[in-house]
Amino acid sequence: MKNNKSENVSQFYDQLVTEFDDVAGVMWCYMNPHPRPCFTPQLLNDLTRFLQFVRNKVSSDIRSYGTSELKYVVFGSYNPGVFSLGGDLRLFLDCIREADRERLTRYMQLSIEVMYSIYTNVGVPITTISLIRGNALGAGFEGALSCDYIVAEKGVQMGFPEVLFNMFPGMGAYSFLARRIDPAQVEKMILSGRIYLAEELSDLGIIDVITEEYKGVEGVNKFIKKVTKSCNTRKAVLDIRNIINPVSYDEMLDIGKIWVESSMSLDDRGKKVMSRLVRSQDRMTAYIEPSNNVIKDIV
Repeated sequence: MKNNKSENVSQFYDQLVTEFDDVAGVMWCYMNPHPRPCFTPQLLNDLTRFLQFVRNKVSSDIRSYGTSELKYVVFGSYNPGVFSLGGDLRLFLDCIREADRERLTRYMQLSIEVMYSIYTNVGVPITTISLIRGNALGAGFEGALSCDYIVAEKGVQMGFPEVLFNMFPGMGAYSFLARRIDPAQVEKMILSGRIYLAEELSDLGIIDVITEEYKGVEGVNKFIKKVTKSCNTRKAVLDIRNIINPVSYDEMLDIGKIWVESSMSLDDRGKKVMSRLVRSQDRMTAYIEPSNNVIKDIV
């Protein structure tokens, strides 16, 4: 009988590019949002579909074959210069100006559902890895932190600039970071708005692997081989981490509600700063050239 585990792995999305390496058991998922590199509602919906697909495929494989060849999911950006600039600031501004609390709440809930699904590995035995080859700010950094491991190239920048417009990262930053570093340090990072180099975050224990510039994909492949050799030990350590420092969906949702309330009460100065950041993102986007070598790099 033909083994059809590898069939029906290709999926098509509006703002994601995916490719499955059936030899290494790695599903590569590259975010390709537009009009700007942030968590647009469409990107979040695509990620929801993708995560459902991963869960269904792995569960089906295990029922049919006792195991699944899909063992790792790597999240990256189709535009290597930017991992993600964070939440959809244009949407935030529209919701705040129109007093549309319901729309902003839906966005928050969708974001948290995606982050929590990644954090819980969608309830199946996979390992998640963030590949950061460009700056990861705000919710972009939160998304990276939701994964089991983070691989970053030297020189990329990460942080939470929300304090610049009198806000805070509300989609998991505090919860995810507090599993890796002291809560006092977490608050310092959030309140300062400082942007860190990957090397600094590695020293703090937040980044798991640092690679040379342009060597991120190679670094992930090497790391996966290393993880595979000690998979039982590493799985146990991750399980222990989740026991000692668990993150619950209700916890994230409660923080998200605080974020919505803070957003809706943002003052004029904060809205002006946010508006300037949107324009800055638009200018930055104009200089980002999509990579035509992403899939070539993968395989």
